[in-house]
Amino acid sequence: MRRCIATLCLVVGVAAQAASPSLQLEELTWPELRERVAAGTTIVLVPIGGTEQNGVHMSLGKHNRRVRLLAERIAAQLGNAIVAPVLAYVPEGRIEPPTEHMRWPGTISVPEAAFESLLEGTARSLQRAGLTDVVLLGDHGGYRKSLDRVAARVPHVHALPEYYRASSADMARALRAKGFSDAEIGLHAGLADTALMLALDASQVRVERLAASKGEGASGDARRADAALGAAAVEHIVSVTVAAIRSRTGKPQSAPSKP
Repeated sequence: MRRCIATLCLVVGVAAQAASPSLQLEELTWPELRERVAAGTTIVLVPIGGTEQNGVHMSLGKHNRRVRLLAERIAAQLGNAIVAPVLAYVPEGRIEPPTEHMRWPGTISVPEAAFESLLEGTARSLQRAGLTDVVLLGDHGGYRKSLDRVAARVPHVHALPEYYRASSADMARALRAKGFSDAEIGLHAGLADTALMLALDASQVRVERLAASKGEGASGDARRADAALGAAAVEHIVSVTVAAIRSRTGKPQSAPSKP
């Protein structure tokens, strides 16, 4: 009997997977993507992260993990979107002599021109597949101008500054309203950054090191960060971004899909 129940659960699980295909482009076959496009999926989100130091308490891949998770939530709300693979290699400063985040081990930096070429090639490739509107979701403020330049060169590419503003300036304003200081909120790996990561994927935060979060490589103080503070920001980022995408693409509201 137990074996029959286990087999039934397996069959139900496989059927559920078939009924709810992934929102991640890299997890589909090409015929599945073609069918999705034919059914009305014409928006593709390109999550852009960065591999950089994030203080002593947060992983080097913070931006990559965060933007992937947020992009999937945004695509689910849109209902007619899919998520491209995360771009993890971005300009992070001069390599020799090192500047910006390159002063710490683990940061990976590429030239600005190479980054823009990669973005342009990515956008044109996705449009060739029938995904007409390409939305660049930049999780890092350092390459905003590159996103704008690529959007200006390629029709129907959207740099979407609303996404970054929602996760930075808007979140900082909300935290100030709760009584947190700018010295705590920080600009990099501080309370805001850390709370957002705790809400999305706490495994990327070394909570035992939060007491030392004001250390080298961080701007801010993450000691009072918690997932509840980040959860409110997650909802705001998703709703603001969905509204901005619908406004730019002129797409009608679709029923949300489940990832």
